[in-house]
Parts: sequence; C-alpha cells; structure tokens
Amino acid sequence: MVFEFIAASSFFPCAPNSYRGVRGVKGFDLNYTCSYWRLPRGLAFPSAGSVGPRRLFVLATVLAAALGWAGCGSGRTVVVPPTRPIIVSSGERLRAAPERMDSIVVWLEAETINIRDDPTFLIRAVPTARETLPWLTLSIEGDTASVQYDRAHPDVTTVFNVYAHLHLMKSMGRLDEWLPEHADKQGFELEREIVAKTADAWLIGRAAFGAPAYGPLDELIYAKEAGYLDPFLLVARAEEFAEERAAWDRDRAGELEAYRTWFRRVFDREPPGLREGAVGQGR
Repeated sequence: MVFEFIAASSFFPCAPNSYRGVRGVKGFDLNYTCSYWRLPRGLAFPSAGSVGPRRLFVLATVLAAALGWAGCGSGRTVVVPPTRPIIVSSGERLRAAPERMDSIVVWLEAETINIRDDPTFLIRAVPTARETLPWLTLSIEGDTASVQYDRAHPDVTTVFNVYAHLHLMKSMGRLDEWLPEHADKQGFELEREIVAKTADAWLIGRAAFGAPAYGPLDELIYAKEAGYLDPFLLVARAEEFAEERAAWDRDRAGELEAYRTWFRRVFDREPPGLREGAVGQGR
C-alpha cells in the first residue's frame, strides 16, 4: 500500500498503485514492494500494538494500519502520539501544537486513502540516488503524476505523494475536493498553498511520528513555521516565479534580508537559491 515500507535494504518502497497490470491502474487485493522489479506481496497491516520506535517513518505504518482497520469496518482511527520538539544542529527548536497535529492527520489520512483507492489516477514515486524536493522532479501526463524521492530517505514518500496528488488534482479539475478555498488559484499563489500542505505533512511526521531528519524538508518546515514560506519559495525558485520575486525585490527587500539573516542563524548556511548546489532551487 502507499504507506507501507519494506525495511530490507535490497528493496525500495513504492506506491502499489504504480503497478499497471492486466487489471488496470490499481489492484485492490495486492500491494507491491519495489526493487528493480515489482513483486506482488500479500496484503498485510501491522497490529496496533506493534507500532514503536523504528528507523522507518512510523507515520507510514500507523496510517497503513488505520486504513486496514477502516477497511474492516472497525471504526478505529489514527491516534497521534504525543508531539516532541524538532531540533536542528544550531539548537533551534520547533514545537508543534498537539491540536494542530490532530487537524493535519484528518486530511492526511483522507488524502492517503484517495491516493490508494481512487481508480481514476496514478501517483508514481520513483527512487533516486540524491537529495531532492518534489517540485524538482514532478511530471504530469494525463491521469498520472510522477515524482522522484531520495531512496536513502523512504520516509519522505508520504510527503512527496501529497505534493504530486494536489498538483494532479489541479490538472484534472478536481482540486476543489482537497483545497476548496484555493482551487481557482494559479501560479505562485497556488504553489504556496500546495507547498504549505506538503510542509504540514512533514511537520507531523517529524513532530509526532518519529521521522528522521531530512535537510531539504526540515528547511521548508522551519521556514513555513517562522512565517517565511513566501521568501523561501521566491529565493529558491526565483527564475520560476520571476515576476513575484521582482515585486519582493522592489517592495519588500527588507523582508528578504530578514529571511536570509534568520535562515543563516537557524541553519548556519545560506538559504536555497543563495548557496551553490542547494537542493530545492529551480524546477
């Protein structure tokens, strides 16, 4: 299933709905693990009592279990564990309110179910051997969205799927199902809302479900929570959003400099777009 990861080092996780077999886009009675081949495996969910600290993204396992329970009609739902502060090497801490985590998990579970079960589209998560962010590799063709993720950090696939799914819904004219207040937006305004949702998905993973640090996404959530999402995007993706960046340079140059100063304090380096080789800049 979308969120079930395989710990064995010889396999790479993938979304089972990326399998196009004789029964079409999605086989509802199979899930798939990825290596250089796709291998069907029996549908299985971990028990509620088996969830504990582990190297892989626990949110994935918990959501998988929740979806399994829902399929059995038990009425059980995801219970968000107690949150804990996120910390980066500079010592800067990020704290998330428990009630906010409860709100995020509601839509994240619903979106996960849609990604898994809706037969009208396909999300393909493709492993790659480098750090990346979803906007760098997203491609959409018809009813299929493809996005690459760092195979050394399978934890991020949940988050990348959210980004790809929302853009695909926009392409298919269905974004009002997921972002009704923003469905008519275009360009930078739309991207800001989609990236904000993507950041929230990573925030709950890091703060509540024990996802290990992943530099590119950690930079994103810290910037968003500090109120710097706009400059984060406009500095990292200046060419893509040239008009909006020019307006900030003209009218809000002080805010851009404040963002740069904040970023250097928190991460001890320049932000993406101002440091050579940084992940996240361009598209």
